[in-house]
Amino acid sequence: MQFIKHYNETLRETLYSAEHESGLKVAIMPKPGYSKSYAIFGTHFGSVDNRFIAPGGKEEILLPDGIAHFLEHKMFEQPDGSNVFESYARHGANANAYTSFHVTAYLFESTQDIKENLGILLDFVQAPYFTDENVAKEQGIIGQEIGMYDDDPGWQLMMRFLGAMYHEHPVRIDIAGSVDSIASITKDTLYTCYNTFYHLSNMCLFIIGDVTPEMLSDCIEAHLKKVEKPAGDIVRLYGSEPHSVRESFVTSAMDVSVPMFMLGFKDADCGYEGKKLLQKDLELSIISEILFSKTSPIYTRLYDGGYILGGMDAETACEREYGYVVLSGESRNPEDVRDIIFEGLKKVQKEGLSSEEIERVCRAMTGRYIKQFNNLSGVAHQYMSQVFNGIGLFDFTEVIQKVTPMTLHERLTTYFDTERSVLSVITPR
Repeated sequence: MQFIKHYNETLRETLYSAEHESGLKVAIMPKPGYSKSYAIFGTHFGSVDNRFIAPGGKEEILLPDGIAHFLEHKMFEQPDGSNVFESYARHGANANAYTSFHVTAYLFESTQDIKENLGILLDFVQAPYFTDENVAKEQGIIGQEIGMYDDDPGWQLMMRFLGAMYHEHPVRIDIAGSVDSIASITKDTLYTCYNTFYHLSNMCLFIIGDVTPEMLSDCIEAHLKKVEKPAGDIVRLYGSEPHSVRESFVTSAMDVSVPMFMLGFKDADCGYEGKKLLQKDLELSIISEILFSKTSPIYTRLYDGGYILGGMDAETACEREYGYVVLSGESRNPEDVRDIIFEGLKKVQKEGLSSEEIERVCRAMTGRYIKQFNNLSGVAHQYMSQVFNGIGLFDFTEVIQKVTPMTLHERLTTYFDTERSVLSVITPR
């Protein structure tokens, strides 16, 4: 592999990237002097990818809900009955995996034997082993996990929020699926998923720590299978999602002491990636911090008036096909919270954002961005969450310069449309 060096003057950090002959994206970030190394091996396959046309194919394939998460669990099964976690432990590594809406990833962190642990990671992710017996066993285990999430008010609040916001997009479906949907999973459907989405050309490997490309290149080459690139791209089918929300208000009762709420705004400006997508994400994060942080007039009114209990969190989601900004917290009167936020939004959309506030928040965000490079796992997870959207690890410093009061005002007035809002509430049973 031929690595390309990327150096960021602001961060004084270096990243090396390469593309293996299989199509696998590889990135290595040296952190000299760090005792810990962190590696993550991910595929662009998440819970939303339940309808697709395989490369070179013509027919649509429909998968059971929750199959990406199910497949993640089964990847640790070994033909000889051995345990991958025990193999890691012998080399002093902690390992884990996760499935999100868009990515399935396998990872480890260790202070020793980086090559041995990297070999374990690459080997087991490239060696699936599914049988009728181990699939049936896993259905019972994941069924219990689904039951736990069904009783989790925070998780149910979010899934009801997404279900109200989206008509067709599969982000509205629980990542783990349902007991009924996973019951239809077979070893053949798992192999179909694996052979389509776990092709190295659809995957990425990121390693950070006291490592160099020279140290790891031969190890990576030795453990990667020789595969040909696919005949074409995976065609992912997400439906025709309208700009409107499915329902503006949803509520249900669970075992909570006070009502929990999520108030969100649906993104109607989708369909692109790369630096343009990152700029939208940064603009929404800046606006959210100015409008909803603890020093903002909206927050002050909500807190001083007793409308919110214990604070309020703001979160942005910016993906290629969908997005939203959501505010969450606890309140005895969630509908009053919504009305006060709408009123505050209307006022600031008319008056505009303060240049001083914009400058302050941009400086704070830049500081947090620089500081995060001391957190190896944080860097690795950010890389993996952005790479499949065409966003580079160092793009922030360039894109933040493109954010202006004018672009922020346009984003503020077009994005935060009360007609595209959803209020999700969980009330005490």
